[in-house]
Amino acid sequence: MSAQPVLANPAASPGRKRRRQNSDGLPAALPWIGPVLLLIFAIVIFPAGFMIYNSTREISQSGIDQGSAGFANFADVFTDPNLPRVLLNTVVWVVVVVSLTVLISLALAQFLNKPFPGRTLVRMAVVVPWAASVVMTTTVFYYGLDSNYGIMNAFLVDIGILDSPYGFTKNVIPALGLAIIVAVFVSIPFTAYTLLAGLQAVPEDALEAAKMDGAGRFRTYFSIVLPQLRGALAVAVLINIINVFNNLPILRIITGSIPGYQADTLMTYIFKVLQFDRRVDIASALSVLNFAIVIVIVAAYVKIVKPMKEL
Repeated sequence: MSAQPVLANPAASPGRKRRRQNSDGLPAALPWIGPVLLLIFAIVIFPAGFMIYNSTREISQSGIDQGSAGFANFADVFTDPNLPRVLLNTVVWVVVVVSLTVLISLALAQFLNKPFPGRTLVRMAVVVPWAASVVMTTTVFYYGLDSNYGIMNAFLVDIGILDSPYGFTKNVIPALGLAIIVAVFVSIPFTAYTLLAGLQAVPEDALEAAKMDGAGRFRTYFSIVLPQLRGALAVAVLINIINVFNNLPILRIITGSIPGYQADTLMTYIFKVLQFDRRVDIASALSVLNFAIVIVIVAAYVKIVKPMKEL
């Protein structure tokens, strides 16, 4: 009978060694990852948990907790007659801003990737809307188009586009349109630079091979360049969806003077419920709904598009 091989030291087997290293590594890593975990708990987990807790409480306008409300706050939210219009505005806001931002950024990134005199200065200028304060940029547009003393409004009248000053920020459709323009304006720099980084990673030999095969510019772009941009494009779209969906300053400044809720998205609606109605419980329930929608959108997007697959 042949002898069976016996390990000299069973405790030193590869599987046991890996398990021991993993168990030993966690205490050693805690001093390094501990502050990060505490920060995540302080600014993400605890506020989110407190928000969910408040959404199930009955809180007076003076901020006094009057006991459990169960799911009554959510029932009030879903039966709110303003909710359908608010959700529709949110969908239009996100889809239009993200679509325009990506399309313009694709063209701008392609332009910035070409060699031309002064390219460095142009690239630096593109960063300005991103580096400047969003509130400041939005305020410039808001007062520039004011019907009484806005310089942009006066210019449109002087060149004959308008017969008389028009209240762009006093009417729902023009106000939302202006907010979309401002949001696209401040979102383009980040998106364009993300796509520019992706363009610079496109292999030159692939472009040369396509040129030698007789492929035209459009064929080369859609068959070679655009597929290579998949990773950068997917990440840029995802970040823009999250940022635009949760945007408050632009809409708050542009549409804040419009009465009612016809120009509101979920974020501005939550702000009004919290500031004017002083309903912390209802605002918390709306915030939970907002958070759930974002999580579902991100999860579905990551599942379908797989933005990190080719990075």
